Amino acid sequence: MREGSLDAPTRHIIDWNNPDFYDEQKLDEELRRVFDICHGCRRCFNLCDSFPRLFDLIDASETEELDSVSSEDFKPVVDACTLCDMCFMTKCPYVPPHEFNLDFPHLMLRYRAVEKKNGKDKFVSRELSKTDRNGKLAAPVAPLANWATNTSNKMTRGIMEATLGIDKNAALPKYQSKSLVARAKEAPLEINKDAPAFGRKAVIYATCFGNYNNPATGEATRKVLAKNGIETEVVYPGCCGMPLMEQGDLAGVVENAKKVSAELGGWIDKGYDVIALVSSCALMLKFEWPLLAPGDPAIEKLSKATFDVAEYVMEFAKKEGMADGMQPIGDSMAVHLACHARAQNMGAKGAEILRLIPQAEVTVVERCSGHGGSWGIMKENFETAIKVGKPAARTALNSKAKYIASECPLAAEHLLQGIEKLDAGAAPEKTALHPIELLAKAYGL
Repeated sequence: MREGSLDAPTRHIIDWNNPDFYDEQKLDEELRRVFDICHGCRRCFNLCDSFPRLFDLIDASETEELDSVSSEDFKPVVDACTLCDMCFMTKCPYVPPHEFNLDFPHLMLRYRAVEKKNGKDKFVSRELSKTDRNGKLAAPVAPLANWATNTSNKMTRGIMEATLGIDKNAALPKYQSKSLVARAKEAPLEINKDAPAFGRKAVIYATCFGNYNNPATGEATRKVLAKNGIETEVVYPGCCGMPLMEQGDLAGVVENAKKVSAELGGWIDKGYDVIALVSSCALMLKFEWPLLAPGDPAIEKLSKATFDVAEYVMEFAKKEGMADGMQPIGDSMAVHLACHARAQNMGAKGAEILRLIPQAEVTVVERCSGHGGSWGIMKENFETAIKVGKPAARTALNSKAKYIASECPLAAEHLLQGIEKLDAGAAPEKTALHPIELLAKAYGL
């Protein structure tokens, strides 16, 4: 047996249709096996709050070993996991193919799936995960919804904290009256036929966040690709299911996967590449869906054809080259490498595309922002989320960069909140954007 492994991590199929997956005794045995190995290693202590909670739990026990820890006390450890995958991808020496066979995030996912099956999932989190419904309901009243959820609205945010448990200080996504899909239909773009990459075709998977909350990322992507000669279409068959996955609703994830892959498969057949606008969604399409629905031909085909947006830009930049016309934007940039972008194992593509901008000064921020999706906005988690993201916020602040870019839009806003905690005077001078938006700015688009 090797002490650790230097092999590339590999993942097993998530066997969620097997009755043993939901057997609580077998789950507890696996939790204890994995937690005991983690206790003996502790290499992951500074990644998120799950591991400090686990180690404190063991250290405070009678024997200071796992044998004197009650299984009922495991839940806070599970609840603190944001499924960021960084322990699996960057820290743990015992992931497959090592014989210890540790996959901490997917074990936490199994625990939540058991909770879901037993009806123990939380109402508010479950409702927040219904992103398509929420986006459609909010669109007709977007100005009112954004007024009510603004952190400056002490009255409504106080009510939300008291009734829903959403921290009154946590920044929440804004809603748009007009979706990205609708905007793309209304504003066709002229394709630059003189660009080196002319002839390529890509279908942009809008994602729920890109469609309902932040269409600016999708609009910037369309413009940058048109400038580079690439024909695009924007589609949105439905959510990738990441919010459902966070709640352990694996059946819901697979249902969405089958729906989305069926529609996007038609575009692949017509010669289109697939671009996901949000790194979490790209991760789902490329890696998580095939593990949840192994052998599904539509899902496997989509997995092989999908690019993260920054990954796609670098793909044609290296093969064909970029169109002329980029100019310096005159300010330094700090780019946060989102956990779900890093989990795709594609390299620091967000930083790479910013370095395409002439005279770009790019500071790379590799630590977690601490946000963790819907986890980081809850009252019991928000201050912890700020604490976890503090090293990343400090790096971004010390860079003196005006633009705080991240492939995860929620992470970028959360980093601004972290910067405000460190230096309230500096925060208003900074702007949170996706790297593709800065590329569009360099092109003058």
